[in-house]
Amino acid sequence: MRSSIISASLALVATVAAIPQELPKVNLESIPKLPLNIFAETPKFKEPVPFEVAKEKFRNATGSDAEVKREAITDSHLSARATCSNVRVRTEWDSYSDSDRQAFVDAIKCLMGRGPSGQFSQSKSRYEDLVALHQTLTPNVHGSDKFLIWHRYLTWTFEDMLRSECGFNRNMPWFDETRYAGKFAQSSIFSDKWFGGIALGGNCVTTGQFANLAINVGPGSGNQLHCLARAGDGSKTANCNAAYVNQCNAFSDFHGMADCAEGGPHAWGHNGIGAVMQDVYASPADPVFWLHHAFIDRNFRIWQNANSARTTSISGNDKAGNALTLDTTVNVYDMRPTVRIRDILDTTGTTLCYKYNY
Repeated sequence: MRSSIISASLALVATVAAIPQELPKVNLESIPKLPLNIFAETPKFKEPVPFEVAKEKFRNATGSDAEVKREAITDSHLSARATCSNVRVRTEWDSYSDSDRQAFVDAIKCLMGRGPSGQFSQSKSRYEDLVALHQTLTPNVHGSDKFLIWHRYLTWTFEDMLRSECGFNRNMPWFDETRYAGKFAQSSIFSDKWFGGIALGGNCVTTGQFANLAINVGPGSGNQLHCLARAGDGSKTANCNAAYVNQCNAFSDFHGMADCAEGGPHAWGHNGIGAVMQDVYASPADPVFWLHHAFIDRNFRIWQNANSARTTSISGNDKAGNALTLDTTVNVYDMRPTVRIRDILDTTGTTLCYKYNY
């Protein structure tokens, strides 16, 4: 009896997700556009670090001023070590079919159309539960060595919610920003067909499948209704290049790599997309957040692939100065089970069970 009820429930979820999704109807005139400086002035926990400064920090840490050169390392390096069955392969957006893209967008819309859990008073949808979670924990999971670890689990939580609550059954996409460094607007992600424009100067997104999206969480630690807005600054996204990724991944220690990644391609991607994405607290309100953070997690994974010991050891400290250990917990307010760092260091382990297509 129990199995039949579960099967019927799963069938219902799959059926709902298969129907083209529409965002909740809103009165567009009631969604205010906030001044761009409001997003820029929200508290920051890690300022963007220019590439030359990152190179200098690397030289100071290693005593070497040689140009960083790295062989191509792909996710095949660890695939043989997978301890889970049927490892999912996160697929770069340009290799993602239109059918997969639409399924992904529809699943996000599905979360946006579902009622909130009630855990966060500012959230008006299941999707905004994720935004409110990020907002609540921002001071603890930015500007410290827990940044990459926690955001890895947050991104997986989002993916798992798409699957279990909205019937998403495709590979998860990621955005290889190194291909479009300084020219994000040329990616089809920021087209009228998908996520809408980027070079908007702080104006509301009025094209694409998230046009006229109303946001109830943020800016900063406060909450006021505002539209999904983007600015677009190629001089900032230019720092999301392969040389910077390789520079960060040249660090042999987790602390050095994580610090470089957070203030490097991560920060420049957020600030270069701008507006809502520049708001550290509520940046997941822009659905592009997940493509960006999958890119950051992919770079972390590539760093791990260079030495298998990096999937079984950790170093650094959390925001309170406590040393990270394999038993340090990572929580998402019970939206998914609390895990230990040891459970999510290897993405091909039984907890996460994924890798990247390259």
